[in-house]
Amino acid sequence: MGSIQTTKRRYRKKDRARQEAATRLRITEAVMELHRTVGPAHTTVKEVAERAGVSRMTVYNHFPTEGELIEACSTHWASLNPLPDPERWAAIADPEARLDAALSELYAWYRDTEDMMGKVLRDAPVVAPLGELMDERWFAVVAAMVDVLAAGRVGARGKAATEVRAALRLAVDFTTWKTLTEAGLDDAAAARLAARQVRAVSEA
Repeated sequence: MGSIQTTKRRYRKKDRARQEAATRLRITEAVMELHRTVGPAHTTVKEVAERAGVSRMTVYNHFPTEGELIEACSTHWASLNPLPDPERWAAIADPEARLDAALSELYAWYRDTEDMMGKVLRDAPVVAPLGELMDERWFAVVAAMVDVLAAGRVGARGKAATEVRAALRLAVDFTTWKTLTEAGLDDAAAARLAARQVRAVSEA
């Protein structure tokens, strides 16, 4: 009898763990959808609970702080929308070919993630845990992009280095892509124009 009871308890624990994981995922996906549609600054625990079909207390039980909720949302969203990897670009030896490939990939990614990225970048300055997370993850990736794209460029040394890096930082910025495409350019044309601006600064 003891072994049967032990087995039943084990199954109950596994069932409970699966149910808790499923609930946690529902909450995470609810947060993700709200961040995508209304933005982090306008997402409330009440709305998260309603969308996930749980109580507010259940949300707090799984995610006691806003930071933990944002962390779970960010991690899950990034797994579904992998960030551009500057290390792949670094394998392209020619700086000009590297720049073209990088901006083409990055601008296509911005197109695919525009709804989320636009609202997250908008709200990061006013939602402290989100701002900290963006500094740690997204802006670290942006800095890595600039480092990779600056390597080997004409004018990327000496007194011109600051201007070249500034031009690259502008080229990889979400707002730059947004401005160019809202002006009527498609993603490919926007990438070409941004690349020309970087080359002009590099060759000046």
